[in-house]
Amino acid sequence: MKSNQVARLREQLELGRSITRLSALNELGIFELSSRIIALEKEGFPIKKQRIKVTNRFGESIHIVKYSKDDN
Repeated sequence: MKSNQVARLREQLELGRSITRLSALNELGIFELSSRIIALEKEGFPIKKQRIKVTNRFGESIHIVKYSKDDN
């Protein structure tokens, strides 16, 4: 049985949207995004992982991972 979280995540990625840990929690109710990403990869779904630099609420530069569908 496929997880509802995995299904929601797949739908977002198939629509061409990217996702981060914070947006996964806020928009899809997914707390453990990396686990859902692994589940999709095991199903053969192509995932692109991009490390990006952002500024957090304290003004510090940090790196996060942005996931999207890999169309290659």
